[in-house]
Amino acid sequence: MRQASTGAAVTYDPKWLQGVSVYRETERAFVIGDRVQYTAPYRDQHVANCELGTTKAMTAGTMKVRLDSGRSVGFNLRDYKHLDYGYAVTSHSSQGQTADRVIVHIDTDRAGGALVNQRLAYVALSRGRYDAQIFTNDKAQLANAVSRDVSHRAAIEEAPVD
Repeated sequence: MRQASTGAAVTYDPKWLQGVSVYRETERAFVIGDRVQYTAPYRDQHVANCELGTTKAMTAGTMKVRLDSGRSVGFNLRDYKHLDYGYAVTSHSSQGQTADRVIVHIDTDRAGGALVNQRLAYVALSRGRYDAQIFTNDKAQLANAVSRDVSHRAAIEEAPVD
């Protein structure tokens, strides 16, 4: 990596940057009753990253959200801006959550091969309490992708014999 101003070589180690957030600021128009998702922890209010809720009240620059846990949180939008629509969430952000019905969309042409595997299928499909539906562009490719095992083996575990 080169330092922009001088061109000198600089060492970069990602371990130095723990806690760094990367996001793109985008304007959203929320109304009362919208499903919302916190996209970063809000420590002042004890709200976790990816927590979901419903907007309950809004005034100039403030919002009140009833979290799915039942707790209500109010905040000034100048102080906390990490909020997005919560109608659809990623498989990653849905971990630890349960919904009555789940719709999973996997486009095998657009999803990276390393991303579609047994773990993704388990996390995405096990969120649904009563129903889970999968939508894909290629059933055969999807079957091959979700059969891929990405589990890490322990050092003492025997390797399978071919």
